[in-house]
Amino acid sequence: MRLGLALGYWGRGPDRSHLDLATEAESLGYDSVWTAEAWGSDAFTPLTWIAAHTSRIRLGTAIAQMAARTPTATAMHALTLDHLSGGRMMLGLGLSGPQVVEGWYGRPFPASPLTATREYVDVVRQVLRREGPVTLDGRFHSHPYRGGDGTGIGKPLKPITHPLRADLPVLLGAEGPKNIAQTTRIADGWLPLYWSPTRTDAYRASLTELPEGFMIAPMARAKVCDDVAEGLLPVKAMLGFYIGGMGHAARNFHADLMGRMGYEEEARRIQELFLAGRRQEAVLAVPDAFADEISLIGPRERIAERLDLWREGPVTDLLLTAPDPHTLRVLADLNT
Repeated sequence: MRLGLALGYWGRGPDRSHLDLATEAESLGYDSVWTAEAWGSDAFTPLTWIAAHTSRIRLGTAIAQMAARTPTATAMHALTLDHLSGGRMMLGLGLSGPQVVEGWYGRPFPASPLTATREYVDVVRQVLRREGPVTLDGRFHSHPYRGGDGTGIGKPLKPITHPLRADLPVLLGAEGPKNIAQTTRIADGWLPLYWSPTRTDAYRASLTELPEGFMIAPMARAKVCDDVAEGLLPVKAMLGFYIGGMGHAARNFHADLMGRMGYEEEARRIQELFLAGRRQEAVLAVPDAFADEISLIGPRERIAERLDLWREGPVTDLLLTAPDPHTLRVLADLNT
C-alpha cells in the first residue's frame, strides 16, 4: 500500500505549510501528493507550484471539478502539467453536487450524472490519445457542439501539443454504488471520500471486477497525538461541514454515503443541525466511532495497529491529510 499526501484546498488564503509538507513527503518516500478545489482555490495551480519544487513524487488532483472546465480544457491542464513535471501527473475528477454546480459554476446539474461523467472521461481520453480529432455525439459533451444556439460550423480538432503519455491515469471521485461500478470500467482508479477498513461490505457489490492495476485511493486524516478525542475534532469538523453543508437537505450525496455505512440516523441529525444554523452542535453530533474508523488518530502504537486493517483490504494508495512532518515521518516508518 503506497502512501500519498492529500493537501486539499485552501481556506481563507494560501497555506504556507503545504509546500514544506510536500517536499518532506517526497524526502520520506511518499508516492504522491494531491490538491483539491471547492469554491475558492483551484486544484491545478498549487499542484504546478509543488511540481516545480519536487522531482520524483507523483502529482494528483483529488479532485478537479468537472463543472469547472470543459473536458478539453481539463485535458489541456493535465497534459501541460504532465510535460512540465516529467510524466508525474494523475488526473482525479469529480462531478460535485447540484448546489456547487448550479450555485457556484452557474451550470445545470446533469440529469444523468453517470452519462455526463462517462462522456467527460471519453473526451479527456481522446485528447490524451491524440489519435484523431475529438468527436463525440453526446448528450452533455458533444464535439463539435450541436446545440440549437450554436453556429453549426464547429470543426473537430485534435490537440496541437502532443501529450507526453496517452495513458495518463484518470481517477474518479464517486460515492453512489452505480457511479463506483462505472468508475471501475472507465477509469484507472477510484478516490473514495470516506473509507472504513471495517466496513468494506458497503462497497463490495460495486468492486466485483477490478481491472489489473486499478487504484483505490481513499483519504484519511492522520495525526500522531496522545488525546484521541481531541485529535478527532478536525475529522468531525470536516464531516459536519460535508454532511451538513455540502448539499441540499433533500439531495446530499455525502449524507447518503454516511447512511449506507451504517449511520443514517446520525447523518440526518447532522444535516438538521447544520441547516438550522447550529453548526457547532452539528460537529459535536458526528459520532466519534465514525470519525475514528475513517482516520488514523492517536499514539504511534494505536496507529500501527489500525494501519494493519487498511493494508488487509483492497486499498492500493492511502492519501493522508497529515498536518505535520512528525506524523508524516511516523506513517512512513510504519508503512515500510
